[in-house]
Amino acid sequence: MTAAPALPKVDADGWSQWPAPAKLNLFLRIPGRREDGYHLLQTVFRLLDWGDTVRLRVRDDGRIARHGSPLPGVAEADDLTVRAATLLQSVSGSPLGADIAIDKRIPVGGGFGGGSSDAASVLVALDALWGTGLGEERLAGLALQLGADVPVFVRGRNAWAEGIGEQLTPIHLPPAWYLLANPGVPVPTAELFQSAELTRDAQPATIADFVSGKPLGNAFEPVLRGREPAIDAVFAALSQVGTPHLTGSGSGCFVEFASRESAESALSVLPSGLDAWLAAGVEHSPLHALARRTKQVTQGRRQEA
Repeated sequence: MTAAPALPKVDADGWSQWPAPAKLNLFLRIPGRREDGYHLLQTVFRLLDWGDTVRLRVRDDGRIARHGSPLPGVAEADDLTVRAATLLQSVSGSPLGADIAIDKRIPVGGGFGGGSSDAASVLVALDALWGTGLGEERLAGLALQLGADVPVFVRGRNAWAEGIGEQLTPIHLPPAWYLLANPGVPVPTAELFQSAELTRDAQPATIADFVSGKPLGNAFEPVLRGREPAIDAVFAALSQVGTPHLTGSGSGCFVEFASRESAESALSVLPSGLDAWLAAGVEHSPLHALARRTKQVTQGRRQEA
């Protein structure tokens, strides 16, 4: 008999804890642009077993409040997690509110999807906690209004992505471990997309190309390595233990390994001053099992009331 999924941890003050997993872009190509100027992308999103923790506490007064250290220069109303909660509240008509706090582990600007994953976890968790019952399809639609990377975290599965990143096809990926590194360089994504050096007419790739192991690259890698010596230096260090890659349009780098042992061995020989750590790839986000169980409990309590 299969055990029921656990409920999220809840502390004495009523805060529940929800995972917000990081992601990798295993490659990233830009085959063109839309008429509105948005870049068309091709990538594979890989979810990881490491990330932020979103903490939520339901409020009865309808207010949505962010707690903890805000992002520098970002007003509370513009915080992506606050926007996610406000959007869900508006669409669902829920009278409830929420306190929101984030235990940050994912580096800002690293291309690991931290802000997008945090926002997705707020959508999925509050849909369960508030009992709004919008479901995956409607939540994914709301997620796209927040950012192109948010829907993949709402759906919680590894995916081949096209369009501006919102056209998702679930894809099976073999088990893998990743050596991750953070050069500590903030990357202005909007500026980067306007770079004259960026290749915007790559030959479109196929899932068969990816599965066969054809090198597909990351369009932002040569641009960032040319602009940022710190990123190029991390690539040089990682190249001693494998083939380094850039993730997304951020500064984060990674090397893939088939086993934890080989990843640990590689980590042990890197320079001690390098900000590097390990994470495993996962097939499904742990967020969704918690949300399903919470919905079951919420619905049961309503039926008993």
